[in-house]
Amino acid sequence: MRIGIFKIEVLLALLIGLTTALISDNYIPTLTKSKFILSGSKMIDPRSIAKIDEIGNELLEKTGIGVYIYAKESYSNRRFNSMKDKIAFIKVYEANITKNLQTPFIVLTLSLEDTHVNLLISGDIKGIVDKDTILDRYTIPLLASKDKNSMYAKVSAAMFNGYTAIADKVAEVRGVKLESGIGSDGTVASTIWRVTIYTILIIGLILYTIAVLKSKKD
Repeated sequence: MRIGIFKIEVLLALLIGLTTALISDNYIPTLTKSKFILSGSKMIDPRSIAKIDEIGNELLEKTGIGVYIYAKESYSNRRFNSMKDKIAFIKVYEANITKNLQTPFIVLTLSLEDTHVNLLISGDIKGIVDKDTILDRYTIPLLASKDKNSMYAKVSAAMFNGYTAIADKVAEVRGVKLESGIGSDGTVASTIWRVTIYTILIIGLILYTIAVLKSKKD
């Protein structure tokens, strides 16, 4: 049962990132600025960015904790002599990402070429979220999924899914309710958002079924 639920969660999150493709084949993503995306706006769907900004602002206001995303195609073009050297470089690189951030903070990081994802958490809130749970359940499965979806869609879904999971957990630990959160109940905004997501899921499943049937006929 848990495995089934997990697969549904992964599919749902991926379809969020694929909203554009399902609605219009002619849609071209445009950049959206967000103070919570330190790098990588061009890798995330603009509508996901808008939602991240909404959630991030509310979470910061209610808990004082800033949650951010830092995504790059690659941290560096250099070649490393060993995995040890690569890890050492990434550690220093990511330390520079957070050096100017006001604490407390959490940063979800990604380097595609380095096949690296991480969660950077300031020392004053260590343990507020479980890094392995966020990465292994909400982020990595979307990036590693073997399908025909573009890497843009996978990154967008993975970053969005990971960000909202972090925000929900922080809110839970701090005992606050996020009106903008995907899991929020009793608000018009969250209801509309959930209906939109479920609609996308249904459309995605229908399109997938049609594609499979067509491939069998061919």
